[in-house]
Amino acid sequence: MGFFKDFKSFLMKGDIIALATAVIIGGAFNKIVGSLAQDIIMPFIGLFMGGQNVNNMFIALDGSNHETLATAKAADAAIMTYGNFLQTIINFIVIGFVIFMILRTYEKTKKKQEEAPAAPKGPTQEEILLEIRDELKKQNS
Repeated sequence: MGFFKDFKSFLMKGDIIALATAVIIGGAFNKIVGSLAQDIIMPFIGLFMGGQNVNNMFIALDGSNHETLATAKAADAAIMTYGNFLQTIINFIVIGFVIFMILRTYEKTKKKQEEAPAAPKGPTQEEILLEIRDELKKQNS
């Protein structure tokens, strides 16, 4: 029974809960940024490339000519889908940029918190005791 008790205490540590939360949020963040790249940025890139969908860009390695990626796959042609690779590179750049902007904003707020002036400190215990001693001397004189 000790094994399961140790395992339960391991799972209930704050670090594990924080890590699990980070993984879940990271997965959701990945979907959001992936959608940003796929649904917002890639149509503009396709527009600049003559209205072509980047994911449909391919080269038939056997020299055959296929109109679309779907027809090439249906014909079991040996193809290199460099459009998917380009899409992955663009996704990486977009994700890196978004993370950079979030961390940059976080660092700015962190600096503002550090620059806030510290609250004035009150007298130390020794200073209070010295004041009491001096007052007692005045009263006894």
